[in-house]
Amino acid sequence: MDKLSKLFLHRIGVPTTENVTFENLSSILEKTARAIPFENLCVINNRTTDITKGNLVNKILNRNEGGLCYELNTIFYLFLVENGFKANLFQGVTYDPIDQQWSKTGRTHVVIIITYNGQPYLVDTGFGGNLPLKPVPLNGDTVKSSNGEFRVEKTNNEYGDYVLYMKLKHKHDDWKLGYAFDSTKVVKNLSELNEVQKIILEHPASRFNKKPLVTRLTERGNIILTDTSFTEWIAGQVQTKEIDNTMFNELIKGSFGMESR
Repeated sequence: MDKLSKLFLHRIGVPTTENVTFENLSSILEKTARAIPFENLCVINNRTTDITKGNLVNKILNRNEGGLCYELNTIFYLFLVENGFKANLFQGVTYDPIDQQWSKTGRTHVVIIITYNGQPYLVDTGFGGNLPLKPVPLNGDTVKSSNGEFRVEKTNNEYGDYVLYMKLKHKHDDWKLGYAFDSTKVVKNLSELNEVQKIILEHPASRFNKKPLVTRLTERGNIILTDTSFTEWIAGQVQTKEIDNTMFNELIKGSFGMESR
């Protein structure tokens, strides 16, 4: 097992002796979602680095930080490839449920497609609290995981040829649009993702360059930290408290295992 895989398994609390297979991928996805936060602190603090294997290992596996989709899914993709999976990265466009429109930042969501026994599956570890905790087949079948139901449907629009739909437990009564992605446009080189990061960093419509956001899944829901509030979803019940900068730094360390900035 290569160094990245050992560091990754250690980060998510899985013995480095464990074989990583399609059969235990759901368990690994769930542990990843609980261990590695979805967060934008590098963007907010303007200390981003180029998207390279070395920089991602340093940030996420050595410094115990999290990241956004183009970081989290890229390191998971590298982990999958090291473990013998047939995997590729693709770009997609998220749907904004508040404005009820596709994101103005364009193809800035990054996802993984793996192929197992001839069947393609969507894998995503970088969609905040909305991520499917199991591989989702691209044939339209519904997958149920502990946080909800997910399905991918073939489509044909300007944003891609597939759309992810989700029905999150305790949050959605019916199916909601997640994002579209294009399975014909593979990311051939990680350097392509620097453009994604640049858009997230600079675009006026970017959701991630305005204020801090840190979130991760928990055993019973998820937790969300901003510069002014800390929100806990526990079995469908939501609790929010206002916080100040001192509390922000305490929560970054205590609830997310990251160093305060």
